[in-house]
Amino acid sequence: MLSLVATPLSLVQTGAMPMHHTLAPMSDVFMGAKAKPKPKKTASAAPAAPKKKITTLKTIGTYIDVTGKEYQEANVFIPQFDEIGVLPPIGRWDPLKIREQGPERYRRFVEMEIKHGRMAMAAFLGVVTTYSGMRFPGYLSVAQDIKFSDIPGGAIASWAALPSSAWLQIILFITFCEVYLLKQSPDKAPGDVVPEGFWWARYPDGYDIWLGDTSAKQVGEDELFLGKTWKLNAERNNGRAAMMGITGMVVHESLTGNPVFPIGESL
Repeated sequence: MLSLVATPLSLVQTGAMPMHHTLAPMSDVFMGAKAKPKPKKTASAAPAAPKKKITTLKTIGTYIDVTGKEYQEANVFIPQFDEIGVLPPIGRWDPLKIREQGPERYRRFVEMEIKHGRMAMAAFLGVVTTYSGMRFPGYLSVAQDIKFSDIPGGAIASWAALPSSAWLQIILFITFCEVYLLKQSPDKAPGDVVPEGFWWARYPDGYDIWLGDTSAKQVGEDELFLGKTWKLNAERNNGRAAMMGITGMVVHESLTGNPVFPIGESL
């Protein structure tokens, strides 16, 4: 211990250490000297940036989140109403991106939607009509002694009640219409399957209607309720609703035995 104290004292007395240096306190010798904090450098004072207010109000295309940072939110859903069946408020809804797979594939799906919608409308009305008590007169099958009045109104029950020969006739008739009579031509609009020269036309572009004062009026293509565009949109929407309707009837019949549940066994 004494040697630790004597060594710096002898250096001072012999001149080996300049006299203008002061001796460290005894506590620093034994415990270690503490480093003095360095003085902070003072820089030129810069104007402080104004703090942004935290808000959720929309600025010009920009939002402020809870941390005060700006961000932009892009609205990728842009409704477009540029073709038949694309209507407000949804516009074009294509989650499977069928339209991006090419015009031929997209047209094929449009044709199938129209066709399935027409079949669903006929099926829905068939169930409602049968359950209301309307039947064709006579026999459906003389050989098996089955009358039309014996056929139930439900889609599943009627399928089970029809004989195999009746189903074969139905399939052959639909195949004939699909392949020959009502074949879709690529040169015509989707859904326009009427043969050339047939007396019935699918919503003609312009036609005359008789008004109450015995005068005639030419109906334009885009005229509301009477024009071709409105009727084609109505057909597409009615077909979509009928597809949902007949699907609901099949589900109800499979669960309860009654396709028009909970109305009753007859309308």
